[in-house]
Amino acid sequence: MSVSGLCQVCEAAAASHDCDRCGTLVCEEHWDGDSGICVECAAELGGSERRTPSGPGAEDVRPPDTDDETHRF
Repeated sequence: MSVSGLCQVCEAAAASHDCDRCGTLVCEEHWDGDSGICVECAAELGGSERRTPSGPGAEDVRPPDTDDETHRF
């Protein structure tokens, strides 16, 4: 997706990203690339958003296969 306009945090630099959580347009300075969210959302979430693994290389989060159909807890 193409992003154009000013950063909605500092209102000075050109926006180059949009937050995956709130949609705010932000510059490189106000972008947390590791989590894909703006620094304001990252601060609200305590540093980084907890995400479910997805895509290539993601953890397999399915339960292991068992021989019988009964689940024991």
